[in-house]
Amino acid sequence: MNSSLIQLLVLAGIAIFLILKLKSVLGTRDGFEKPPVPLDAVKPRVQRDFEVIEGGPDRDIIDHVPDGSSSAKALAAMKLVEPAFSVGTFLQGARGAYEMILTAFEKGDLDSIRPFLSDDVEASFAEVIAAREREGLTIESNFVGLKEMTLQEATFTRGSEMAEITVRFVGELSSVVRNKAGEVVEGDPKALKRQRDVWTFARKMGADDPNWQLVATGD
Repeated sequence: MNSSLIQLLVLAGIAIFLILKLKSVLGTRDGFEKPPVPLDAVKPRVQRDFEVIEGGPDRDIIDHVPDGSSSAKALAAMKLVEPAFSVGTFLQGARGAYEMILTAFEKGDLDSIRPFLSDDVEASFAEVIAAREREGLTIESNFVGLKEMTLQEATFTRGSEMAEITVRFVGELSSVVRNKAGEVVEGDPKALKRQRDVWTFARKMGADDPNWQLVATGD
């Protein structure tokens, strides 16, 4: 037996030994087995060290009233009934309504603002205007601007869906009162004065009419 044959037999023996050894460690494959998952398909699990919080405070509400207050809850309830409602947009409208209503009242012109007044407020305004006319008094006013505006309180009644929002205004204007002869009996046309008002607006949320009505006045 030559040396080449001996080397071949030795290599064959080593191969048989390795096959038997692998079977004893790995076992044999019988039946169906899932194919191996590629390494690049295995994604490591990321351990989060923080809690994910969905939602959060509504800035449109808490920018104007304290978070968790009764007013904040009332405003949130309004939004549930009418999702398109915005506190910021309401206050912009209230700013314009204040100037419009105040100017019309000083001029004695209720016709232009009647849709924005409740029956009680309209009656109260009409009484004051009528008293001025009986005394022959006229008012000349010039609205300069709004110095302050604060959402003071909000309430919402479930069932009727009625919402009320009370706003505090501080306006700056010039105003004089003249008698029948045109003489100034009160005020100074060259002086500015600040007028403070607390007005309450009301509306049924979800109604087709988007207009709020002035339902109460104070200072």
